[in-house]
Amino acid sequence: MGNALKAFSDLDNIEGDPETRRRFQDGVRGVDYVLAFNGADHKLDNIKKRETFEANLEKEGLQLERDNTQRIHFIKIHAPKEVLYQYAEILKIKLPMKKIPGQDQIYDEEYELSDGVRNCCSNIFKSIQLNPEKFPPKPKRIHFEFQRNYEHLFECEQPNFFDAGTRIYIINFILERQHFVEGEETPDNLGIEKLLADGVYESAYTLHDDTDRDLLLSEWANIKKWKHLQPLDAIKDYFGAKVAIYFAWLGFYTHMLIPVSIMGILFFVYGFFTLHTDPISQEICNDNKTTLMCPQCDRNCDYWELKKTCTFSKVNYFIDNNMTVVFAFIMAMWAVIYLELWKRYSAGLIHRWGLTGYNHEVEHPRPEYLHKLRKNRKFAKKLEEMDPESVFEPEVPFWTTKFIPSFTSYSIVVLSICISIIAIFSMVVYRMAQKASHSVLGDVDSATYKVMAMPFTAGIIDLIVISILDYSYSYLAVKLTDWEYCRTKTEYEESLTTKNYVFQFVNYYSSLFYIAFLKGKFVGYPMKYNRIFGFRQEECSPGGCLMELCVQLVIIMVGKQAVNGIMEMLVPYLMKKIRKFMTRVGIKRRSSEEKLVSCNQWTEDYHLEPWRDNLMFGEYLEMVIQYGFITLFGLAFPLAPLLALINNVIEVRMDAVKMLKYIRRPVAQRVRNIGVWFGIMTVVTKIAVASCAMIIAFSTNLIPKIIYRHEHPNDEGLQGYLNYTLAYFETKDYTISPLLGESKYGNVTMCRYSEFRNPPWHGNPYKRPLFYFKILMARLAFIVIFQNIVGVLQTLIAWAIPDVSAKLVRRIKRENFLLREHIIEYERRQAKKEIEKKIVDKVHGLTSNIFKSGVNNNLLNNGVGTFSDPIEEEDDDVVQLRKRNIQQDDATPL
Repeated sequence: MGNALKAFSDLDNIEGDPETRRRFQDGVRGVDYVLAFNGADHKLDNIKKRETFEANLEKEGLQLERDNTQRIHFIKIHAPKEVLYQYAEILKIKLPMKKIPGQDQIYDEEYELSDGVRNCCSNIFKSIQLNPEKFPPKPKRIHFEFQRNYEHLFECEQPNFFDAGTRIYIINFILERQHFVEGEETPDNLGIEKLLADGVYESAYTLHDDTDRDLLLSEWANIKKWKHLQPLDAIKDYFGAKVAIYFAWLGFYTHMLIPVSIMGILFFVYGFFTLHTDPISQEICNDNKTTLMCPQCDRNCDYWELKKTCTFSKVNYFIDNNMTVVFAFIMAMWAVIYLELWKRYSAGLIHRWGLTGYNHEVEHPRPEYLHKLRKNRKFAKKLEEMDPESVFEPEVPFWTTKFIPSFTSYSIVVLSICISIIAIFSMVVYRMAQKASHSVLGDVDSATYKVMAMPFTAGIIDLIVISILDYSYSYLAVKLTDWEYCRTKTEYEESLTTKNYVFQFVNYYSSLFYIAFLKGKFVGYPMKYNRIFGFRQEECSPGGCLMELCVQLVIIMVGKQAVNGIMEMLVPYLMKKIRKFMTRVGIKRRSSEEKLVSCNQWTEDYHLEPWRDNLMFGEYLEMVIQYGFITLFGLAFPLAPLLALINNVIEVRMDAVKMLKYIRRPVAQRVRNIGVWFGIMTVVTKIAVASCAMIIAFSTNLIPKIIYRHEHPNDEGLQGYLNYTLAYFETKDYTISPLLGESKYGNVTMCRYSEFRNPPWHGNPYKRPLFYFKILMARLAFIVIFQNIVGVLQTLIAWAIPDVSAKLVRRIKRENFLLREHIIEYERRQAKKEIEKKIVDKVHGLTSNIFKSGVNNNLLNNGVGTFSDPIEEEDDDVVQLRKRNIQQDDATPL
């Protein structure tokens, strides 16, 4: 142990050479990528694979340098400009061009606001703006797909012409497609992923940059900067567009939560100040005649007083009052406005980053996809007939090849969803059994038990079950997606995302849907209860199940976010510390091995948590699940948007810290939007309209109150409404006596229960009255009307807000026009230079021929021989070239 502590103290004082910290030994070439393997790996097969793979990388033009000074050997990779030029053209990467004459006019005309208005706005939002000295605005440039023929049109001389993300993207593309077995170039020995899976290399990663990382840590990944805007351009340059678009979306979503959070607070305040006007809570709390309610379990449950739910009824009024339908309407409008504005905002970002027009067709097929095709028997014969060096990517039919894997995959997904529903159903049975028990938390008839204790314990167990199913299904979804024929990486990720989200939708929302739409709706009545496995179904309190839905929502929403936040930060931190401790102290090493010293960037980053492709999926999933909470069930808790806002403000900064300090730098990837997540949120928004309509119709008192007012116009204060919602039951009609002994209330002959049924003295006792059917029809009518009105308004909003702003459309058109004219002019100049060059070459040829002719004439005059002058043969070509040259000059616009 003493040696271990001494190792820590010695290693903390070691510093690498700053000139070669993340460079080659020449101090000039930077390290773009690193491969690491165990120096003690002396397996002949692995050595040959590494040698072949590295030799193929060098054949591609990459420059390699080896660091074998420690027990972990590192291969440093640098991509020279020639390789970057070649693959930038192959991958159709858009890069900034030199300033084109006339482009400044495009940008100047976009700012139509006066200087005074612009200065006023800048002063108002000055406190949240980025520091222009640390994040200077980039000059506006037109992006165009790089082509070496037009190299002089691009800003190639700029040192950051290829930013770090582009360099990393190109190198990773090369690494994924290099063979490592000489003479047997098949998909089984293709790519760095296969080498990592086989243990030939321990890891392959890109390096963090201390200068850029320190700037982002201080100005972005800092909770003190919570109110500042994010440096999206700097994030894009450092992490790539895929990570940057996530943070842009998260920041936009967080800002959009501000207005709806304010509305939720106002809605809650309204309930607080109008609480004294609620006739239901007033009547419950002032129940002097002691209304006795029927027991809520079959055995050993006593009657209970209605006024015990006084506190519950008051709290319930905060979320079930006259403004409930208004808040639901606002949430529905907010959701569609948020989605439409995001499309506009993201279109501007994508254009600024030079990714406009990027789509699946530009992407190259995944090596795993090509491997899968080569192993398919149907394509074996075609493979034998093809040139081994050619790219094998035939057309893959859906019904004969893709259908069975896809059908089987989604069938297993449906089976997993059924398992999840069974688990949720078991929670319902648990709640029923808990209700039937008398000794869980004291008096089962107490308001504390009914309102808080049982929902809380059930919510905790529900959260645990959800988490277990979540981790097990995530592993299964990856295996199922690997089985499918996903051509590109985007297709693969979208398929995986869809499977995971469908499962998570059921996993996280099932219990909430149960409380909102099923609980207390099919209970029956004391004479004939509807039972499941012999247990009575749960009943809603006289005020409804909305309060319990609120409690369950808060537990799952806040609990999930807290657990995810802890796991996201704690696990990478602990893994980094454990890995560093193991490698420094040498617990896992052999006695002959050296300790790994962190003396440069590649050895430091080796200790970080490896970047996983599904990491961004987890980040998106967490936020989209949250979006579902506040749109589908936010009606039950108006402060849910506020909780989401507070969580997201912290989430942005914590995710930034995690990615900068505890996880290796990811490989930059190109995207044009947030992918399938936008479609998922669109579907959730549509479902949310129906959800809000059904919650208002069946879980609130809005519709029964309206019908009661219509039936009893003289009761302006709704003083008789509570009595109207409570049915009578004669205790002698019990088929199963709920009491084993005597009641503390004596001989009870009549009790009340929350239902619309005829009293026992009616001609049709315990049957549904006409009033019930009027309420049912009104509820169904409300759902239809609410959905249609909101749906029409959402469609109008989506139509009124175009996906791309008119200003951006004009800019793209004008930029394309300028770019087209600029390239035509460049081609004309190049053609003119070629003609002039040909003319010069002709003139030089004629001059030499004239010189030779003069010599031959002299020889002829001296009697040596004869000479035929070639000038007349060449004159016609020269004349034609000169004529074409003159025509080009005449056609040149002034």
